[in-house]
Amino acid sequence: MKLHELKAPKVNKKNRKRVGRGQGSGTGEQSTRGKDGQRSRSGSSIRAGFEGGQMPLQRRLPKFGFKNRFRKEYQALNVSDVSGFVEAGRLSDQITLAELVQSGIIHKNSLVKLLGNGEIDKKFSIEVHACSASAKDKVEAAGGSVTIVS
Repeated sequence: MKLHELKAPKVNKKNRKRVGRGQGSGTGEQSTRGKDGQRSRSGSSIRAGFEGGQMPLQRRLPKFGFKNRFRKEYQALNVSDVSGFVEAGRLSDQITLAELVQSGIIHKNSLVKLLGNGEIDKKFSIEVHACSASAKDKVEAAGGSVTIVS
């Protein structure tokens, strides 16, 4: 049996409504279009959102704001958090993006930015996509390094 050989059951086959076939059919004379008005005429088609000449809702509402289509969304990672994870043993001293994903700190395909919130005392090197100046200073002051991955 092939797809083109399948037949619909008899109950599924409903005849379409044939309008304008005399008064006895129940859909004669005005053919279910109503008595008068724009939609009762032949060839009438009204575009979506048309409100009969009234100012459309889309034009009545105020427009504001701007969305940059090319914006890069970074996932924030604070220096204090990284330091805490290294001390807890969740991260090693050589931190890569793969290790951050594996430990569940960041999402798989997200861009990571290292921020300088908090204090650190442990030395570590880390790979990130972006880094703030204060974070870089703090990591280098502790004897570590920050590598920017593009």
